[in-house]
Amino acid sequence: MNLDRILDEAIDMDASDVHLICNNKPMLRVARNLVPVPNSKILTPDDMFELYDYLVKGNVEKDEVFNTTRKLDMSYEYRDIRLRVNISLSDDIPLCTLRLIKNELPSYESLGVPDIVRRMTYQPQGLILVTGKTNSGKSTTLSALVNHINENQNKKILTLENPIEYKHHSKKSLIVQKEVGRGRDSLTFSDGVKNSLREDCDILVIGEIRDKVTMEAAIEMAESGHLVIGTLHTKSCAETIDRMINFYEVRDQASIKYLLSALLKLVVSQRLLQGIDGKLVLVPEVMVVDNVVAGIIRKEKLSVSEIEDAIQSNLEKGSIGLINSLAKLFVENKITLELAKSQIEEKNLETFNRTIMQLKIKGQPKKTI
Repeated sequence: MNLDRILDEAIDMDASDVHLICNNKPMLRVARNLVPVPNSKILTPDDMFELYDYLVKGNVEKDEVFNTTRKLDMSYEYRDIRLRVNISLSDDIPLCTLRLIKNELPSYESLGVPDIVRRMTYQPQGLILVTGKTNSGKSTTLSALVNHINENQNKKILTLENPIEYKHHSKKSLIVQKEVGRGRDSLTFSDGVKNSLREDCDILVIGEIRDKVTMEAAIEMAESGHLVIGTLHTKSCAETIDRMINFYEVRDQASIKYLLSALLKLVVSQRLLQGIDGKLVLVPEVMVVDNVVAGIIRKEKLSVSEIEDAIQSNLEKGSIGLINSLAKLFVENKITLELAKSQIEEKNLETFNRTIMQLKIKGQPKKTI
């Protein structure tokens, strides 16, 4: 199997991912669609074991991790392009997923992330979360934020990633990147967060908050006067709050709600949808945590609908509701009406239609007398 030829095709076709699975042709993900590599053959078990040996390159530590955990995350470089590699098993045969990471980071402005997210990075302390499902562009947004801070603020930034995707170089800021995992810079995310308290950093970036231990360490870091920026796999701002609280036992939830209401500054939840022009369009939902949202978080029973209403009524402070984002993209002719409606619950369709009408009226030129 010629991995180099597959990667050449992936680069030429601007693919985001490469899927190598036994008994299938090599597949590329191009603008969310899966397409076979041109003129490729079906992969055999021998191909997959050969690929495993080629990627691991006899590294005893990596081989031990794979044989112990039945999975391996690693990075790989080809033609000066970094790839995030995941190797797992299906029917006891290795399969590989490779994510291509562009050398050039897109500018923060070009991503479509609301400016309030960038402005919040000037907070001296607190917690900022970038959330979304897998393949929603969280890592790109996080890297663009780090790059913007690096270029414009005089801070020490420490990042914890698994694996490191985009390599930053110190500019106006001092930046340290650590890879998380066995045999790497930090054994776990929580270990890395705890040690960062002794490293005199101003801003801590956590590639993924997966568990209660990491969450506790992040909160302790924010509480001690640092700005913490992290990601969570959740599909909305309200679900993010719910997930964080549910990391804890019921008896501990009241105290964690109080801490979150005081330390959480902003949550941005993002989705990537296929636009009318075939390119991916970012759909942001932003929750600025003001006194109203903080009060809802502290309540004994968390109400998702109350949080959504608070976002909708807090637009002047920078919050952006999902409905508003979708309506704006439709009015700007960037996504279809059908696609926009597919992202909204049935009960919110009337609000969505009303928002579209308001945006259209607002965009009409005023008549002169």
